[in-house]
Amino acid sequence: MGRFGLIGRALGHSFSPAIHALIGDYEYKLYPLEPEELDGFLRASDGDGFNVTIPYKIDAMKSCRELSERARAVGCVNTLTRLPGGGWRGDNTDWDGFLHLLGEDAERLRGRPALVLGSGGASRTVRAVLTSCGIPFAVISRSGSDTYATLERHADAELIVNATPVGMYPKNGASPVDLRLFPRCRLVLDVIYNPLRTALLLQAEELGLPARGGLAMLAAQAVRAGELFLGRGLPAALTDRIAAAIARRTGNVALIGMPGCGKTTTAQVLGRLTGRPVRDLDRIVAEREGCPIAEIFARRGEAAFRRLETEALADVSKESGIVIATGGGVVTQPRNRPLLRQNGICVWLDRPGELPVDGRPLSQSVGVEELRRRRLPLYRAWADLTVSASSAQDAAAKIKEALQL
Repeated sequence: MGRFGLIGRALGHSFSPAIHALIGDYEYKLYPLEPEELDGFLRASDGDGFNVTIPYKIDAMKSCRELSERARAVGCVNTLTRLPGGGWRGDNTDWDGFLHLLGEDAERLRGRPALVLGSGGASRTVRAVLTSCGIPFAVISRSGSDTYATLERHADAELIVNATPVGMYPKNGASPVDLRLFPRCRLVLDVIYNPLRTALLLQAEELGLPARGGLAMLAAQAVRAGELFLGRGLPAALTDRIAAAIARRTGNVALIGMPGCGKTTTAQVLGRLTGRPVRDLDRIVAEREGCPIAEIFARRGEAAFRRLETEALADVSKESGIVIATGGGVVTQPRNRPLLRQNGICVWLDRPGELPVDGRPLSQSVGVEELRRRRLPLYRAWADLTVSASSAQDAAAKIKEALQL
């Protein structure tokens, strides 16, 4: 069995081990290193190959006896394989990854202006691929002649590519640009894969623009690296199968619906069925504040509770592969929607008829039917999936089946 792994600095939330487990029967471990450890590690290692991630894609070139043509063209490596006589051969499979992400749009965008955000290692690969596809581009960086203060020069850009870490976990929610500055934009690509939908991609969806995130790129570069590790070709369809499998595994399932419709119980059952951790927003808020939700409403009012709810959701929704039981009024705050959608989907538990009101301040003060009238349009608008069921067990089973969890 071959011995492979990932070299980087902060690797705790890497998807790579799960991806490579779907590629081949070989050992794949994480090797977090400090900058001063990189050269010594590669000299001493008896491993068969490594993937390399930030911030070492350029530095790792110094440890290579050979470089592929693409690695030389890009100026950085992300895959190392052991040479027969010892030492490392450096390659760049990010090229394959970004070309896959660009897909059929590469031909449609030939000769059309693109804008690449960022000038680091990821940007190098993006620029090399765009050049090979005949797509002219400008590069925006934090310093130099073209910066974020001069974006108006590029209002004609038809392709926007984010090659910066802005918006990447754990600093979710940030966006490098406002897409409304680019009225001719036809496609938005973001090389970030965690979260699944960055703020940039969510704005693109809101504006009706085609947009794709970095998970497909990650899967494609990993499959090409797997071919180098194994010394043989792999099925062409493997990349899309892996991307879909990882999206299902890492995506969150957020339950929305009326107070008392069974979100908490359904979340617990779904967690047991799928082995996923469960996060209950109301419980988290109550634990943080040291008192029940009803007491927060009574003492501080609904507006204060909604702020606390959003703060809790902002933390919870950064996680991957969890079930979230939301409060019934989470949909009343538009700011919560991108938090829920950045890493998963919303499932509306549609339970008609009478609902319990005990411990539910608004159900008691406003009334269930009035709340239902106000919120049903919001539940419908936010829902990616609607489930009606007679019990929490039935609802959880339907969700598991529908989402292939």
